[in-house]
Amino acid sequence: MGRTIRQAARATLHLLVAAALAFGLYLFITVLLITAVGTVVVVGAWMLPETVLLIRRIAGAKRALTAAWTGRHIPEAYRPITGTLRERLRIAVHDPGTFLDLRWMAASYVYGALLCVALPLWPLGLVVDGVWCGLGRRGAVVLPLITRLADLEARWSQALLKPSPRALLAARVEELAATRADAIAAHGAELRRIERDLHDGAQARLVALSMRIGLAKRAYGHDPEAARKLLDDAQEQAEEALTELRQVVRGIHPPILTDRGLVGAVRALAAGSGLEVTVRVDGGLEEGPRAPAAVEAAAYFAVAEALTNAAKHSGSRRATVQLERVPRGLRAVIRDEGLGGADENSGTGLLGVRRRVAAMDGEVTVTSPKGGPTMIAVELPCVW
Repeated sequence: MGRTIRQAARATLHLLVAAALAFGLYLFITVLLITAVGTVVVVGAWMLPETVLLIRRIAGAKRALTAAWTGRHIPEAYRPITGTLRERLRIAVHDPGTFLDLRWMAASYVYGALLCVALPLWPLGLVVDGVWCGLGRRGAVVLPLITRLADLEARWSQALLKPSPRALLAARVEELAATRADAIAAHGAELRRIERDLHDGAQARLVALSMRIGLAKRAYGHDPEAARKLLDDAQEQAEEALTELRQVVRGIHPPILTDRGLVGAVRALAAGSGLEVTVRVDGGLEEGPRAPAAVEAAAYFAVAEALTNAAKHSGSRRATVQLERVPRGLRAVIRDEGLGGADENSGTGLLGVRRRVAAMDGEVTVTSPKGGPTMIAVELPCVW
């Protein structure tokens, strides 16, 4: 009986918040009328996009309330209202999400009053269920109806606020267009980096090598010792050029990643990072099949960038890397106990990681409050 009462109280609280939101929507009718009149007379047309944005916030609060009750997230699929006044008006009017929100508002004026049905059930339920459970030793009958009313209210809200397939498709197209642009930008930056490394490093050393070999050929006939010294210098130049070429290749796709897999490559990376790095592997990542090469490369570079930032800026001597196989892909979490305050807008490292991961439909979460700790979580989808 006690559990039934607590569940009914929770359902009543949910219905109470829903009723308060519905009452606020009744007051919001005034704003809608002012906006409609202002738009008709043109002078107040600027109010329409702002009103639509306010409706989106209200609908977002209702989605959060419903998700808290059902445990199921309700996605949003709105077109961003930006640009000139004409463009903002066009988007506000033609966005399918606007019609869905208005439809929900109209319906909530009716079913938002379910609290009025739930409140009378309390005295009746306490009496009937108290006797029924106390004397009859049976389950409650009346109070669970309050929970069912809350479930009904949540189902209606979920059905009304859920974006249409067309809106979800449009949002997905915009997301893919943005990630494609980021991927192209990241690819261009990577090509420029490789070109710069080759031009300033290996290419310069190869030119010097060619000149030293030419000088050695000229000096070979009349000064063999000088020619031998030039050839020794040329050999050193060749070895340095090979070393720099290997570094460039590692920047494109590390060979160790191909040979030893993600776990082995990350452990080697941790050993050479200059920090005390603990690598944890969960979810059977070492035993099962490997992730696709592109997924492993994205996770590897994310870990490399995070450890580099930790060594340079965190002030901490220890870090933790957790690699985990999840049902829908691969997850990598890098954590350090440093100073925190990491800002991905202050450099290109974290931004490059985000672009690389977004191009694969993944997500990057950066948590770095002042004073630490800093945690970077990377989730990459793949099929195992």
